[in-house]
Amino acid sequence: MPLARDPRIAAGVIALAAIGILVGGAFVGLGIEAWRNPEGALAAIDPYLLRVARFTLWQAMLSTLLSVAPAILVARALSRHPEFPGRGLILRLFAVPLALPAIVAALGILSLYGRAGYFAEPLTALTGGTWPGIYGLSGILVAHVFFNLPLATRLMLEALQTVPADQWRLASQLGMGAQSSFRLIEWPALRAALPGIAGLVFMLCITSFTIVLTLGGGPAATTLEVAIYQALRFDFDPARAVALTVLQIALTAVVVLALMRLGVNTTGDANLPVARRSFIQANAGEATFNAAAILLALAFVGGPMLATVAAGLEADLGRLAGEASVQRATLTSIVLATLSATLAAMLALALVTARRALATGRNSRKKSILERFTDTGASFVLVVPPIVIGAGWFVLVRQSVDVFALAPFMVVTVNAVMAMPFAVRAIRPAHDAASERHERLCAQLGISGWNRLRLIDWPVLRRPLATAFAFAMALSLGDLGVIALFGSDAVQTLPYLLLARMGSYRTDDAAGLALMLGLLCLALMMLADRLGKETPR
Repeated sequence: MPLARDPRIAAGVIALAAIGILVGGAFVGLGIEAWRNPEGALAAIDPYLLRVARFTLWQAMLSTLLSVAPAILVARALSRHPEFPGRGLILRLFAVPLALPAIVAALGILSLYGRAGYFAEPLTALTGGTWPGIYGLSGILVAHVFFNLPLATRLMLEALQTVPADQWRLASQLGMGAQSSFRLIEWPALRAALPGIAGLVFMLCITSFTIVLTLGGGPAATTLEVAIYQALRFDFDPARAVALTVLQIALTAVVVLALMRLGVNTTGDANLPVARRSFIQANAGEATFNAAAILLALAFVGGPMLATVAAGLEADLGRLAGEASVQRATLTSIVLATLSATLAAMLALALVTARRALATGRNSRKKSILERFTDTGASFVLVVPPIVIGAGWFVLVRQSVDVFALAPFMVVTVNAVMAMPFAVRAIRPAHDAASERHERLCAQLGISGWNRLRLIDWPVLRRPLATAFAFAMALSLGDLGVIALFGSDAVQTLPYLLLARMGSYRTDDAAGLALMLGLLCLALMMLADRLGKETPR
């Protein structure tokens, strides 16, 4: 079939056009505002903006250092002790932060270290005065380490699994100790992976919105994304929002391009393979140190989770479940997340099938621009954070329509596009493998379009699509970025309602809502994990 008439390529072009309209519309809105008020945009470049930019970079660098450095010790300890009691459970626990909405984790950290948290009395006794809580830079750092320490540990553990078994056998025969084996065997593998892991963590920290919004604690601890939100929702200063957005995009673009040069997958991975391997026998001192590193990391990661559960169980869950506002927010969240996940899966499938059609149909070795866009172009949406897209459309349509009436549309579309790269990762391996087997036969028999999807592709893609759907739905369900900008009393999701309860100091209600939201997202992520691991019969 000629490429120009291939419906798979047409679907890919439509998907790229839809993504381009969403992202491009945001830039158009920002550009129009800058053109309309250039003096205001330039005047917004003041000491406050520079201070926010410095804090954004500073907290991201500190968070990266505090996440990656301990991860080296924890990953090495786990690799050295494949028979450590509960090792498999610990690794599964380290995957839980990937499933938790940021606002749920923030509430768990406040329940543990806040002014009225479980550790408030011991910390008061330790500091010799009233414990002020954990708002500000300290709270941001704790939350970022909670999310990124487990991720960095799993990625480094995967890097250690690449060490050939022959090297370990030779090291054992030569009687290498802990220091020599680390310097000659483990460190080269870690060093090769370290820049990419650190860069990925840095990107996650520089684009952190919910954590800084809930734990920042004022103008002294504000990042660019939170400043954009404040400029539109509270100050209604579009010119300042434009200046902040341009700077945020520039910083994010530099980080993402650096990651791509390092060969890092910016979508991460919730299902990292961790195989067991026999290592050199550790002596008593090293075994004690490694056990302490593992247990401390386990306590740090597990503490906020247990605090979230404990605080949530103390709330009146029955009353919360019966409240009309909670029921409406839950229904709204589920409906919007379902629509967002459906759109994300459709976009991902269109891009994956179009890329494969272009790859199999080209006559030259050089990829076309369209194939490049359907291949790696999908990940470029991560350069533009959700709050930036929302800000652009907020500025673009504010004078023609009620921006808050657009909340459902913006939440569905932005969350779908942000989840689309993850859905591509879930779908593409199975689709490419099936296409490798069936492409020539389908061409010979003239099977294409709907018939091919129904008879050939669907049996293979059914489970990967379900995985992508569950993962995208979990991401959308816990997102606060877009709804924080467009949400109102008329359109509320569970994260938005949870933030409102926290803002009105109804901490018990917030804890109960956090438990509900966390369990719902965790169930979806577990479903995605299970579907992704099982193979069709």
